[in-house]
Amino acid sequence: MDLTVLAYVVYLVISISLTVWVARTLSRNGRIFLADVLQGNEKLADAVNHLLVVGFYLVNLGFVALYLSGDESLADARAVFEALSVKLGVVLLVLGVLHLGNVWVLNKIRRRGMMEREQQPPVPPQGFAGEQGPWATPTGA
Repeated sequence: MDLTVLAYVVYLVISISLTVWVARTLSRNGRIFLADVLQGNEKLADAVNHLLVVGFYLVNLGFVALYLSGDESLADARAVFEALSVKLGVVLLVLGVLHLGNVWVLNKIRRRGMMEREQQPPVPPQGFAGEQGPWATPTGA
C-alpha cells in the first residue's frame, strides 16, 4: 500500500473523529450558554444549537476534504508523520478559530441582551414623589 494513501486514510479518520467529538462537546455544553443568551427560551436555544452544529460540520468537513490532497509523495514513515502533523495541526487551528468566533459572537449577543434588561426599570413609574408637581419651586425654610 502506498504511504500517501495510508496518510490520507489516517488523516481522514483522525480529522472526522475530532470533528465529531468537538461538535458533540460544543453542542452539549453550549446549550446552557445559548439558553442564557436567548433569555431562557429553551426551544429557540435547542434550534440555534442544532443549526450551529450543522454549520460547524459543514464548514469543518468541507475544509478537511479540501485540505486532503498533498503535493509530495511520501517515501517513509517519517514523512507520513510530518505530513499528518501539519495537516492535523491546521485542522485543529481552524476548529479553534471557528469555536472562538462563535463564542465571541454569542457573548456579544448575550451582553447586548443584558444591557437591554438592565435599562428597563423593575417597576413602572407611578407618578411624582410628594405633593408637588414636576416643576414646583422649592419652598424656603
